[in-house]
Formats: sequence, structure tokens, C-alpha cells
Amino acid sequence: MDKTVMHALASRRTLRVLSVLWISLVVTLAAAAGTLGLEVWHDAGGTLLLRVAFASVLLSVVLQCLTAVYGGLDSNMRERLVLDARDGKAQTDELFTMTDMLQSADTYDDATAVLMATSQRLLPGWGVALYIFNNSRDRLDLAGSWDMPGSYVPAESLAPANCWALKRGRRHVNDPATATLCCSHHASRAGALEIPMMARGTVYGLLMLATERADSYDALLGIRRIGQALADSMSLALSNIALREKLRTQSLRDPLTGLYNRRYMEDALERYISLAERNGTAVSVVLLDLDNFKSLNDEHGHAKGDAVLRDVAGQLVGGLRPSDIVCRYGGEELLVIMPDCTLDDAAAKAEQLRMRIEGLAEVHQAAISASFGVASLPETAASCAELVPVADAALFRAKRDGKNRVMPADRRAGRGDELRLAVAGRKPRAANA
Repeated sequence: MDKTVMHALASRRTLRVLSVLWISLVVTLAAAAGTLGLEVWHDAGGTLLLRVAFASVLLSVVLQCLTAVYGGLDSNMRERLVLDARDGKAQTDELFTMTDMLQSADTYDDATAVLMATSQRLLPGWGVALYIFNNSRDRLDLAGSWDMPGSYVPAESLAPANCWALKRGRRHVNDPATATLCCSHHASRAGALEIPMMARGTVYGLLMLATERADSYDALLGIRRIGQALADSMSLALSNIALREKLRTQSLRDPLTGLYNRRYMEDALERYISLAERNGTAVSVVLLDLDNFKSLNDEHGHAKGDAVLRDVAGQLVGGLRPSDIVCRYGGEELLVIMPDCTLDDAAAKAEQLRMRIEGLAEVHQAAISASFGVASLPETAASCAELVPVADAALFRAKRDGKNRVMPADRRAGRGDELRLAVAGRKPRAANA
């Protein structure tokens, strides 16, 4: 698109100059012919008639030459303008297609795939790398790279403080061959154009275009517009994806502890129980409550209480299997869903968690402990609706019996033998694994 505009302006200037020259020549030749005509009027000699004939022929030849040259130049310019317009339209169509595809991108991987397809068509032979800010926004992680020069291996992550493009919020050219100011993360002789991807005043990532051409600096300047168009389209897509992820996290996570909230817990528990009933396995629930938490808030302040809750959540997540689900049930009550885990295994794991939480007392210089109630389906409850209330009843007994202890729920009559028959030949994974 830029080439088309530049060529059009140059063509118009050339046409204007040629038009002025053509008119000047015509006027000059016409004046010369007029002068010759006057001489013929006053002198009827043969020499003057021959001079008039020669001038007329010369005028005709000059005019024909000018017409041919002017027409040829005009034809070449029109052809070049048409070709440039076609190239510009093709680039515009590609960018519109990219924008349309990015509207359907649900993840960063989807957006990266769209960028790869578009860049390979608009900028064939150019290396491309895409960096995206992580959740804490303290570094950018490499989302993808392709067709990079052999001497340029993009880093897996980079710090914003090491990038001039991110510091300034503007395009930046790293070209060691022409001794430009290079970012500290740029460790290659190849030239690279770095473009920050910004939307709504926030930087979401960095687009990098690299080449090893001999005229790398001029080549990088020549693709600035296309690179900026790619970055602008990607920035809007990354902004939308980040917003969707944020809303999803807010709908499923507790903002203080980062654990799943009660809404997610209820859906997950129902799903795990349905799966356990179909496979003939057990599902256990551990419900815990921090002891004397109100007194902790009153004596040390709510900030200390929030810090304790966050650390307790970290201890739970660190001491459980990836398949276990930890949720904030309400207030200082937390709940753990343990699929494929029997009552005895869940109680043993609960005792380990109790000891980990008790160890936080030294860190926070305050009395910290928790009471646990453990229930399992089908050993202590017959349905999903009964499982949590049974665990809550066991927790109440643990509180009543002195706190800081694990209390398994009572087994239903005969349920232990039935469970062993149901899972015969398939031993559940131990919660301690």
C-alpha cells in the first residue's frame, strides 16, 4: 500500500514535468514556424521556401517523437500503478482475513497459528517470533517462532527491562551490521524489527521480524508498515483472549487464595461422583476448618489472617495429587475432592495435611492448626447430596473432641465389604502417591 502511494505521487510529478516540457517545446516550435512564415511573406526566394519546408518537417518529427516518448512513459506508469494497486489489495485482503480469523481464536495457540499463516504469505522468507506477557507480567514467554535465520535462536523468555521496544512502547530496529542500538537480549548478527503489541493502553506482547539479508537495515525499514499491521491485529486478539481468561478465572477461582470457588466445587464433585459410580471406584471428600481463626484475626489483624489463608492453601495444593481438587468452601473452611481414593487413604492424607498446616505456626509466630472431617462414597455416604454433610458432621466431632485432629466419618453398615467387591482386581491409587 505504501509503494502504491509513493509510485502514484512520483508518477504525477513526472507527468506534470513532461507536460510543462511538451508545452514549452510546442510554443517554441510554433514561434519559430511563425517567424519563418513571416520571412516567406516578405521574400519569395526559393531558399526561404526550402527553409520553411525543412522547419515544418522538423516540427512534425519533434512532435511525433514527444508524443511517442510521452505515451510510452504514460503506459509504463499506468502498468506499474496497476501492479502496485494489485499488490496493495492482496495485502489488504490478507490482513482482513487475518482479523476475521483472529475473532474466532479462543487461545494463544490459535492466535499464533493465524499469525504464522498470514506472515508466511505477506512476508515470505522472514523469520517471525511472538512473545506474550505471563500472568504476573514480569516476563514475556515465547509463544511461537518460525523461519528464523540460522544464527538467531529466540530465547524462551525475556525481561521487559532488556527490550528497548517495550521500554519506549515503539518499534525498534536491532541491526548489528549498521551499528544500531541493540537490545541486550539480541544475541545475533541478524537484523530484527521488534514491535510492541498494545491495545487499550496495555502491552500484551512483542512481535519480532528477523532477517540475515545484506541490506537488512533497509529491508527492515521497508516492512515496518506491514509489521505494524500484523502487530495491531494480534494485539486486539491477545487483549480479547486475556480478557476471556480473566473473566473465566474470576468465575471459577477465589481471589484471595487462588483456589477453586464453591460453584466450581459443586460441579466438579458431581462430575467425579458420576465417573466413580460408572467405574466402581471411591470418591473421598476432606473438609477442614482453621481452628480459632476469629481469635487470630482479632489478635493479629485481618491482614495476618489473609496471609495465613493463602499459606494454608499453598500447603494443601503442594501436598496433594494433581488430580485432587482444592476449593474454598466458605470463610476459613476449605474442601478437598479426592477421586479414586478410599476413606482410609483420604484420612491418612488428611493427617499429613494437618501436620503441614500446623508447621505454619512457626512461620507466622501465631497458633495455627486445623480440624478435618473425612467422608467417602460409597463407604460413608450413599449419594452426592449426602457426602459433604457427612464430612461436615465428622468435622464437627473433630472440633468437639478438642480440635487439631482428623475425624473420619462412620462407615455405613456393610459398605466396606461391598466396596472391596466392587473394586476387585483394581486397587485405587493411594492418596499418598
